[in-house]
Amino acid sequence: MRLLFIMLLAFMSSIVNAEEEAVKEELPPINPAYNAEHAMVLVNQGSRIFAVNLPTYKLPHDVQVVYQIENPDIAFLSLVRDAELITIKPQPFNIQRLMRGEELTITADVYAGHYQRDGSLVYQHRAIVMSKLLYARELTDLNESSQWQEYDMITLKNNERIYIHKITQAPSFNHLIFADLTNACLQKFRTSKRVPNASELTYKFANCGTLKPLYFDAEDLQSK
Repeated sequence: MRLLFIMLLAFMSSIVNAEEEAVKEELPPINPAYNAEHAMVLVNQGSRIFAVNLPTYKLPHDVQVVYQIENPDIAFLSLVRDAELITIKPQPFNIQRLMRGEELTITADVYAGHYQRDGSLVYQHRAIVMSKLLYARELTDLNESSQWQEYDMITLKNNERIYIHKITQAPSFNHLIFADLTNACLQKFRTSKRVPNASELTYKFANCGTLKPLYFDAEDLQSK
C-alpha cells in the first residue's frame, strides 16, 4: 500500500512538472527589438523600493512596468527616500523579460534628479535586482485622451495599494500614488484637464486614506 502511495505521488509530480514545462513552452520568443536602455524612476514606501519605467508611445518603450527591487542597504534606501527624484539609466536589457515576471539583475547608473535633464550621478554601474513584478501593461489599443482618468490598482499587503494611471493616447501622463486605505478609492474620475497637475490628482484620492504621491510626469507623453 505504501509503495502504491509513493508511486501515485511520483506520477502526480510528473504531471505537474509536465504542465509547468508546457506553460514555459507556450511563451512567445523574446522580441530583440525590446533590448534597449530602459530608464526608470525609483520610489519607496517604508523600506520597500519600487522601480517604475519611463514609458513612451514608441517601441521599445511602449510598456508600463512596476517592479519591487531588493533593498541593498540602508544608504541606498535613504537616498531613494530622501531625494525628490531618483532615476536610473540601465545598461541595455530586454524589458520583455520583466513583462514576463522574471527576476533580473540589471546594471545601472543612479542619478539624483532626472538623468536626461538636471540629474547628478550618485552611483555608477550599480547592480540592481528586479525581484518581483507588480504591474505590466503594453501600451496598445489605448483609449483616446480625455478628462476622464482611469487607474489600475496594485495590491501590496493588507490595505496598502499603489494606484497607477492607465496611459491613454497623447496627451497623457504617468502617475503613481500610494494609499493605505481606510475607504475605497475611485479608479475612474473626471479632471479639469486632459493632463491635470499632480496636486489635483492627489486631491482626487484624498478620501481614500493615508497617501504618499510617488511619481508624476507628462513630458514624454504629449505626442506620439
